[in-house]
Amino acid sequence: MIQKNKWAWAWVPTMYFAQGLPYALVVTVSVIMYKKLGVSNSDIGLYTSFLYIPWVIKPLWSPFVDLKSTKRNWFLWMQLLASAALLAIGLTLPTNIFFVTSLACFWMVAFASATNDIATDGYYMIGLTEDKQSFFVGMRSVFYKLANVTGQGLLVILAGFLENKYGDNTKAWSYTMICAGSLMLLMTLSNLFVTPKFESSEAIELEKPKGFLEVFVSFFKKPGMGLAIAFILFFRLGESQLVKMASPFLLDSTAVGGLGYSTSEVGTIYGTIGVIFLTIGGILGGILISKQGLKKWMLPMLISLNAPNALYALLAITATTEAWAVTGTVIVEQFGYGFGIAGFMVYLIYIAEGNSKTSHYALATGFMALGMMLPGLISGFMQEWLGYDGFFIWVVVAALPAFFILRYIKYPADFGKAKA
Repeated sequence: MIQKNKWAWAWVPTMYFAQGLPYALVVTVSVIMYKKLGVSNSDIGLYTSFLYIPWVIKPLWSPFVDLKSTKRNWFLWMQLLASAALLAIGLTLPTNIFFVTSLACFWMVAFASATNDIATDGYYMIGLTEDKQSFFVGMRSVFYKLANVTGQGLLVILAGFLENKYGDNTKAWSYTMICAGSLMLLMTLSNLFVTPKFESSEAIELEKPKGFLEVFVSFFKKPGMGLAIAFILFFRLGESQLVKMASPFLLDSTAVGGLGYSTSEVGTIYGTIGVIFLTIGGILGGILISKQGLKKWMLPMLISLNAPNALYALLAITATTEAWAVTGTVIVEQFGYGFGIAGFMVYLIYIAEGNSKTSHYALATGFMALGMMLPGLISGFMQEWLGYDGFFIWVVVAALPAFFILRYIKYPADFGKAKA
């Protein structure tokens, strides 16, 4: 058997970059692309919203990833499929049926990416010891976020440059999607060479579930699972709404309660300064848990995730547009997100401990996705109803249930701590 933790510094970044990139392309970049290609808002809203479904329902087929073949085979083939589908989008955009063919390919990317998530997270849990899972949890979050920045930022910037160069949006986005597919293929090849074959031991084989239904039954029969699910659903209740409305708040004019910043200014604040502090927060969170255990840091991390909500409320109430105040708020928010989400991800790893950990982690992250999706659906309506100042005050209040539930959930105080 290959020793656990081998080459982790090489494969954790590339695997989680490969996890985040297709998600960003399907959920965010597809909307921008279709808008620039002349598709109506109603069609964009309808058809691209459905593309999110695979990430919500991925627990339904997670047992197959546990039961059949190895996690390594699953994520390599799914990453290759996503690469091919992205290349196909680029090649078919110049055709008269581009909308149908590109949507079909985006569906392929979505299902491949959701399945890749299951296999990647399962491989992470069996390839690393408990303390190293905690240590690297910040890094995996950082590279996932960097993939999002690459998709939503760099590739969109490339598309804009090519639009100006060629004066042809179709050609520009065709080349951009070919570049996206090529980047995804590069990540796949990297993972082929840097990921060790951990899954050959008898101990790992014994952790596989005996049957399909056993996965779900054993998950919900775990002690305290009702409270655990409630905590997962409410952990990001405030932040999940803030993240949807933060950019519109910065971009909207001061006449409607926004701050009137330009697109390039928002991109610079979030895409450069924000990413730096997100990286620092995520890595620091993982290191602290691996040194002192989850119990000591769960409450501070929950506070750090939600404290920036109050700063947004202060900006909205005072209508402050000063660059130092806005940039400082984003710095605190991004650092707090990186630091706080580290504790949450380690808790999800604890929830998945035991047999069928790959499927159980997929179930836990499925509830996490639900906890992000449902509040996000109402965030726009809440903002329009309350205005930006009332909305951010509501976001502060929405964070409180998680603090109440935290008092009652149970987990080992030293979970995630490096063993002496």
